[in-house]
Amino acid sequence: MLNNLLFCLNATIPVFLLMILGLLFMKLHIFDDIFVKKLNAFVFKVALPVLVFYDLCKEDFYAVWDTRYVLFCFFATLLSIGLTVAISFTLRDKSVQGEFIQVAYRSSAAIMGVALVQNLYGDSGMTPLMIVGSVPLYNIFAVIVLSVFQPQTGPQSCQRSHNSARGQLAATAKGIVTNPILIGVLAGLVWSLLQIPLPPVADKTLESVAWVATPLGLMAMGAAFDIKKALSGIRTAGLGAFIKLIGLGCIFLPVAVALGFTGDKLAAALIMCGSPTTVSCYVMAKNMGHEGTLTSSTVMLTTFFSAFTLTGWLFLLKSLGLL
Repeated sequence: MLNNLLFCLNATIPVFLLMILGLLFMKLHIFDDIFVKKLNAFVFKVALPVLVFYDLCKEDFYAVWDTRYVLFCFFATLLSIGLTVAISFTLRDKSVQGEFIQVAYRSSAAIMGVALVQNLYGDSGMTPLMIVGSVPLYNIFAVIVLSVFQPQTGPQSCQRSHNSARGQLAATAKGIVTNPILIGVLAGLVWSLLQIPLPPVADKTLESVAWVATPLGLMAMGAAFDIKKALSGIRTAGLGAFIKLIGLGCIFLPVAVALGFTGDKLAAALIMCGSPTTVSCYVMAKNMGHEGTLTSSTVMLTTFFSAFTLTGWLFLLKSLGLL
């Protein structure tokens, strides 16, 4: 039992210590808002795509690809969205309905997923396949729910909202096609399929860039943490955080186990269901005409409490012999 607990703590504690370092560097003014913004851009556009490409390109494509697993991630994500939409109708404040839906289903699949699975297994494991199955749906439905459940404040606002939604839908379609992480996943799979050798110089260079993806991404996430925002709209944000960190996992992790997924596949599924809400939710909510306070609060709450919930999930799965 103690060994299982230590196994889980060794996987989760380094993740959150790096986030605390980012917060500390921000407080000490070693980081600032401009630097963190650029750091996030570097991790998203360069380091993470290189990491998933590097992990996949040296694998046997036929051994890595799992259609059942990708379909599971796709339908689990789709059902998660439907469930959060249904729950959103119970909210008293309908003006935050769109924000609530997005923050309750949309995970930080890339940074948190890669970090946790890398700590457990030494590479990104099946996280790239989970990203293929879930991330496109995250983006598409974020635009849809933020458009449909738009706060109504007058005809002019509605018109602006409609124009914003159309522009955002087009931008999202382009964003999915040009998403650097998805490009990295697909390029890695194609490279593996064609069995192209990786020259030693390229291998070492890619490895060096890939190595910085996780620590830099986690420190940037920690630097963006704001406790005051986390306490705003605490009740609704708390409900969204509970669904994100615990509720979806209780529903879909047993299904994953029943389908025979264990090890890195189950760990990636855990991230899909129970990781913190991604910080990009806030940017999208603001761009779609929403106030954004609920979104930022839920991002902060899920980021903080996931240190405990992810450790608990890992301990449970490890104790059951599934990891």
